[in-house]
Amino acid sequence: MDSCLFNVKISKTRNISVRFQFLIYKVRMKKTNQTLFALLLTVAFSAGVSAADFPKGPELSITPGKLCDQPTATRYPEKIPYCTRDVTYDTKEILMKEYDQKFDYHIMTMARTDFKIDHLIPLCAGGSNDITNLWPQHKSVYEITDPLEPAICAKMAQGRLKQKDAVSLVIDAKTHLEKVPAILQQVNRM
Repeated sequence: MDSCLFNVKISKTRNISVRFQFLIYKVRMKKTNQTLFALLLTVAFSAGVSAADFPKGPELSITPGKLCDQPTATRYPEKIPYCTRDVTYDTKEILMKEYDQKFDYHIMTMARTDFKIDHLIPLCAGGSNDITNLWPQHKSVYEITDPLEPAICAKMAQGRLKQKDAVSLVIDAKTHLEKVPAILQQVNRM
């Protein structure tokens, strides 16, 4: 059995892989006792997700991060402003569409359950609910970055990490995923 793999763009927003399998069957015809070769073509589609379908980190041109400017409380020895989580469904939709349109991602064509709307600067570190602090984070990314946020905020609560340093570490981690393990180690040693 021979097969060939082709990547085909079937629409502006969807790439699929198409595998053509050429199967040659030997068929014996009863009456003539001759051999007939039949060609059977099968096509298998796989709608695989590529890394270019979603951001690996926030696009800093539209998600530069923003600190809480409408606090509901203050936290930690440093008394940083704290905003309660408040991101509407409409804001989430607008944000995902904006990332798709401006950066040619395909977030809106993917399963919504594969994404969360992440606060670049976490709320626990004094981040805002403003759209400039939000980005659509794929589960393959948040599985890497999520352990960092509670560790950073715990150190802030202990007075071992200042907000400006926490923000710097979080943004570095979310824009350079390969650094997350080292940054987490650094935070845990504080």
